[in-house]
Amino acid sequence: MRKVLALTSSSLLLGALLAGCGTNAAQSSNSSTGAGHPIHGGTAVIALTSQQSPNWFFPLRSAVTDTVTNEQVELMMYKPLIAVNGHDQLDYQRSLAQSITWNAAGDVYTIKLNPKWHWSNGTPVTAADVVFSWNVMKAASNASAPWTFWGEGFGGFPSLWQSVTAKGPYTVVVKIAAPRNPAWFVRNGLGQIIPAPASVWDKYPTNMTEELHYIASLANSPLNSVYRVVDGPYKLSAMSPNNFWTFVPNKAYSGHKSWLSKVMYQYESSPSSEFAALKTGAINAGSLPPSLMTSKAQLTSDTEVPEYAIGFNYIVPNQNTAAPNGIGKAFQQLPVRQALQMGIDQKAIIQDFYHGYAVADDTTLAPLPRTPFFNPALAKSPYAFNPAAGKALLEKNGWHEVGGVMTKHGIPLKFTLIYASGSTAGTDLAELLKSDWAQEGISVSLYAEPFDEVVTHGAANASSWAMIDWDQSVGGWTYGTGYPSGGGLFASTGSENMGSYDNQRMNQLIQATYAPGTTAQTLHNLYAYESYAARQLPVLFIPDPAEILVHSKTLHGVSTYFDPAGALFLPNHWWFSATP
Repeated sequence: MRKVLALTSSSLLLGALLAGCGTNAAQSSNSSTGAGHPIHGGTAVIALTSQQSPNWFFPLRSAVTDTVTNEQVELMMYKPLIAVNGHDQLDYQRSLAQSITWNAAGDVYTIKLNPKWHWSNGTPVTAADVVFSWNVMKAASNASAPWTFWGEGFGGFPSLWQSVTAKGPYTVVVKIAAPRNPAWFVRNGLGQIIPAPASVWDKYPTNMTEELHYIASLANSPLNSVYRVVDGPYKLSAMSPNNFWTFVPNKAYSGHKSWLSKVMYQYESSPSSEFAALKTGAINAGSLPPSLMTSKAQLTSDTEVPEYAIGFNYIVPNQNTAAPNGIGKAFQQLPVRQALQMGIDQKAIIQDFYHGYAVADDTTLAPLPRTPFFNPALAKSPYAFNPAAGKALLEKNGWHEVGGVMTKHGIPLKFTLIYASGSTAGTDLAELLKSDWAQEGISVSLYAEPFDEVVTHGAANASSWAMIDWDQSVGGWTYGTGYPSGGGLFASTGSENMGSYDNQRMNQLIQATYAPGTTAQTLHNLYAYESYAARQLPVLFIPDPAEILVHSKTLHGVSTYFDPAGALFLPNHWWFSATP
């Protein structure tokens, strides 16, 4: 069970934001917690749906492969520089770093690596590995790079970063160009680093373009020998694309060693096939889609637990002027986005499609799970569901119906919504949006694509799409270790600013969240950004659903050791028992 963080003192809150938590569940030893006696061994089989197949195993992801599934399989094999716990606090027990300090100005950060961590070949994880990984990240942020690192625009990367230097085997010094809010820089900047072993991967030390090509050529070849050297809890032992990926314990792992003998991620072609596999015991861990919630009583050997990830859910209107039929110019107008938001019936979506397992989401951080970063003033939506008022707002701002479609300056509010296929709730949501927006004189066509295709849409191909809903099943964005300041998402140059949102006031508010200050000052700045996003609607906000974790009653630790920061499993903390 997750614990709710309840701290009121500013000094205590700063400690919660930056310090490790000594009582994190993932740090404690396995225990039966009232269940049967733990057994060493066994195979945990985890379901992967057709939208989730891993396709990038190198620990530093590209922008187009930045998915939760890819992060999950990477963190099976590689340790992050920093990790956070279920309270959204830094967790140095699960991090490569044993401490991070900074100077008074907040522009020099010193990372002390914990010398206990080793690669599986016995060599220590050192500062040289961190520096090599930084060089890869930096090279992959160049305009001419063969692939783009996912974190460009987050944590001031790369423009703010001046140098990353090894000072001995276990110390890394990071110099940035200007003082920054340490909570932001540590989480959003340093939190991007998942080191790779330089001794294995650094094949072209004087030619980073060749190095990037080399990495890309092996990124989806996890059985290659380069992946035998890892520092995470598992090694990949077998795979069959679009079928299964099997991991075995890394016997040299320096952290909490797995009680399981194997962990298998198994492809399921549809939610119904996953449900059938859970019912028969062919898989013993997965999730329950909203469309099958009414059938959960059939899973007599399983336990269901709702878990929320730290993030938010959204639909992206393409505000690029290259968008089809001038619709980008229409979406740039705030009254149009306001009307669209007023046509989203969050209450009905939560009750009818998610069976109550979702929360209304009105800004860039959903209210669950509870975190000190959520602005409590946003408990009430600034744009309640009201299609009639939305239509009136459009008319007030110069839009009028032509052939039943709101039109202004020859641009009709008529476009195609592309959404991820494979989810009944997602299809139902798209149909509801189409129906409710029609009441406002907005004409929408629907087009379903596989998830892997939906996430390829962005500013680079802006002329090919108008609006996307890229993941309705488990929420649109998770922050991982991140401080939820939004630079990569909604700053004009953010790498994940898929809809080309461009607002100078938003840029200023985002920049303010980076500024150093007291805890009260930095939270004030973050809350101002969240409030502005709620009113300005850089995207359209939709309910954030829980992931309904399902696992065998004899498999323990699945929900206890679920990581809400990244919506990730921690299977090295799982164990089987002979009886529930």
